[in-house]
Amino acid sequence: MRRSDERLLVTHVGSLPRGARLNELLIGAELGDGVDVAELDAEIERRVALVFGKQREIGIDIANDGEQGRVGFQTYVAQRMSGFGGQSNRPRPRDMADFPDFGKLLMERFPRRGKQFNAPQAIADVHYRDTTVIDAEVERLARNAKAAGRRPSDCFMTAPSPGIIASTLINAYYPSHRDYVFALAREMRNEYAAITKAGFVLQIDAPDLAMDRTIGFQDKSEAEFMTACETIVAAINSAIEGLPREQIRLHCCWGNWEGPHTHDIPFASVLPVLEQAKVGALSVEFGNPRHQHEVAVLRRRKLPDHLLLVAGVIDTTTNFVEHPEVVAKRLEETVAAVGERERVIASTDCGFGTFAGREWVAEDVVWAKLDSLRKGADIASARLWGRTQ
Repeated sequence: MRRSDERLLVTHVGSLPRGARLNELLIGAELGDGVDVAELDAEIERRVALVFGKQREIGIDIANDGEQGRVGFQTYVAQRMSGFGGQSNRPRPRDMADFPDFGKLLMERFPRRGKQFNAPQAIADVHYRDTTVIDAEVERLARNAKAAGRRPSDCFMTAPSPGIIASTLINAYYPSHRDYVFALAREMRNEYAAITKAGFVLQIDAPDLAMDRTIGFQDKSEAEFMTACETIVAAINSAIEGLPREQIRLHCCWGNWEGPHTHDIPFASVLPVLEQAKVGALSVEFGNPRHQHEVAVLRRRKLPDHLLLVAGVIDTTTNFVEHPEVVAKRLEETVAAVGERERVIASTDCGFGTFAGREWVAEDVVWAKLDSLRKGADIASARLWGRTQ
């Protein structure tokens, strides 16, 4: 994993807008609506080339395919594994119970489509069918990276954690939550290994390690939630055992929606658990109004020497384009908290296209935000390295 040795590197968290046509094709394919496979593949290819071109134009240092071929960042696994069926009954976030007007507004803005809200559940032992699809994804990323003149270390690919899969595709088969997450870890190793073997950075998406406090564990104690998180991190560690630690980063957040977030668990509570993950970097959100202050936690609890910080300094749920000076200020505060400029990478809070057809930010604004991220990182770099901007 690259360090910011000469300037602050810039990346993002993964998903990027897919465009209206690809959204429709992906949702249709997930629902079994007889989508033309050739058209779907062609549109994925077109969009991957487009997002690679845009990232190169802006100056993103560590880029990816924008998850263009996936209907959602974690629900897609049900299409690659056996053992799933029926429909999950996932609890609604506590935000919606406490703020019913907000819940109504959210449902009006994003009517239920696809299987984001009603993903299948585990009804038998889960098994990864074969690696055909992930191999094709890896090959497509490699091909586009080469065409863009990028080395594998300049690229990353995402894959969901066992915990967020278990949080969304509810367990209706295994005797315990632990049994389920370890079974998922066993099978997800197929994707983790394929990504790292190709030389790419693997980003394991684990928003559940903070977000699920207000969803699946909203009626439990914080201690119970943290115990569950330790189990999930242990499962992640089992899935990546023997894979190169320096190629793996772990993303954690409080849920990628514009909402009150008044019951979010503090970063100080989850950081000790995140540090147990045998990865090379942590990706955490510090850009949205609810968590901008939490970078100060790193002043009180120093990040272990082996970890880099992929710092979210751009909000992914609003159409405000952060001013480059705002971005620079946030990055300088982050470097001061970490204590070492080389260990900080500039990023976004979360993805911009978490689920097909459910984008908070307009596509043209997404690119403007990423451009501001690049410019802000350059301003901060000039100050941190003592150069004239």
